[in-house]
Amino acid sequence: MWQDKLKEIIYILENSNVNEIEVNFWGRKYRVKKNPDLSNLRNEKEAVNSDLIPTEVKNYIASPSEPVSKSNSKKIVAPMPGTYYESPTPEDPPFVKIGDNVKKGQVLCIIEAMKIMNEIECDDDGKIIDILVQNSDPVEYNQPLYIIDPF
Repeated sequence: MWQDKLKEIIYILENSNVNEIEVNFWGRKYRVKKNPDLSNLRNEKEAVNSDLIPTEVKNYIASPSEPVSKSNSKKIVAPMPGTYYESPTPEDPPFVKIGDNVKKGQVLCIIEAMKIMNEIECDDDGKIIDILVQNSDPVEYNQPLYIIDPF
């Protein structure tokens, strides 16, 4: 299954002006480059097993790295594409900061999509471990926004 996703990523890369794509899925991170530096391949922890992927992929480096999640931490992802805002107005403090305890239903951020401000709420009680986006950054559907340690 991951081979199909990898093929899709490579197709997107080949048909764009982008030189490198990095994605996270199935708890692993994959990076695909158009013009890889082959000297870095020796330093990678795992190289792609060439028997698993088609020959047209062999010109690219796509190596899995460490799993994304730590212990029982959980990612909170964007439910829609849009613009991420950490507070209701630029003058207000952020809804949450790293280290804050959050409760289920608490507003974490706002994602503006098509001029509509959508409040994104927490799904579980927990502690904010990391904030993965910056204020006013564009976000994509299912992009990780926060990592929380559930209680």
